[in-house]
Amino acid sequence: MTNEGRDIRIKRLAMRSMRRGIKEMDLILSAYAGERLAAMTEADLDLYEELLEESDHDLYRWVSGQDHAPDRFAGLIAEIATGAVGIARPR
Repeated sequence: MTNEGRDIRIKRLAMRSMRRGIKEMDLILSAYAGERLAAMTEADLDLYEELLEESDHDLYRWVSGQDHAPDRFAGLIAEIATGAVGIARPR
């Protein structure tokens, strides 16, 4: 990672959250990013940035409960999934 400031990093991660590959993940991750990124610790941001490197198809399967997320992402995916009701999870 470059020596960017926290605000720039959060804006970059927010943009990466809304410019994915499949529309469902755009909606899910941009909503999550808008609500949570500003309050995250640097370690949380590191983990979220690592998560964004994963494929949209894997992310969608994890968020929708079709597959189990890797252990390192399990807590983060659980948080993201709570906001995905109606998009990736039935109401």
